[in-house]
Amino acid sequence: MNKNIIDLVNKFNSQTVHVPIDKCKLEQVADNLFAQLFPICESPDQEKMHKNLLEVAKTLFKNISNITNKEFANKTLISFFEQLPIIQQQLNEDAQCYLDNDPAAKSLEEVVLTYPGFYALCIYRLANILYQLGVPLIPRLFTEHVHSKVGIDIHPAAKIGNKLFMDHGTGIVIGETTVIGSNVKIYQGVTLGALLVEKKLADVKRHPTVEDNVVIYANATILGGETVIGHDSTIGGGAWLTQSVIPYSLVYNSVDVKIRTVKDFIQPIDFSI
Repeated sequence: MNKNIIDLVNKFNSQTVHVPIDKCKLEQVADNLFAQLFPICESPDQEKMHKNLLEVAKTLFKNISNITNKEFANKTLISFFEQLPIIQQQLNEDAQCYLDNDPAAKSLEEVVLTYPGFYALCIYRLANILYQLGVPLIPRLFTEHVHSKVGIDIHPAAKIGNKLFMDHGTGIVIGETTVIGSNVKIYQGVTLGALLVEKKLADVKRHPTVEDNVVIYANATILGGETVIGHDSTIGGGAWLTQSVIPYSLVYNSVDVKIRTVKDFIQPIDFSI
């Protein structure tokens, strides 16, 4: 190797991010929690599950303590594990929603094992508990871990009701102050975002509200904190919305599609000299 390269490497100084948490272990915690909520095995092993959850608790306690204090960590984890059975029941309903809505889904096991939208929703619900309990940084780390794996970006502060169905999922963005009701269906590429991105708006509702029983098709963009999608509405693919729509609305783009036959088309001779 060239000596100049070695000299340049030796001169380089890294810019350390001084955060007393273990990012890799916390990402493992997120996946471990998912695995314990929905264990895939021939027969349930309660002892093994409890052992894994205890390891999760120890890792969370250490990292939460490092960025807050031990008293806060203890209080937080008690509340977190008290709510875990409730979240598990909610996620069971979410999984059933996927099975009920997608003709391609053949079983609950298939939903749990293969659906990125369900995985993202599961980690979001766990992160949202920690967020509501006041845990800094870790909830966002959980949801960004999911973002990097399946391409679904849900801020842990978003408020999401029961039975959210995210089909395909890739490219979905759900912003921090988004409010989503129950029985909502969202397809790939949908953005629920802010109309303006300015730091001074940090404490303002910047993202839309989507009421119950709404369907939002692929690549639709809905922006603004005052934008409300009325219940039982359908937003067509590729739509761009920055204003509210009343319940039972149908929103779609007018597209001029032209079709012609190429059956008798003769390819011109293309000479290259």
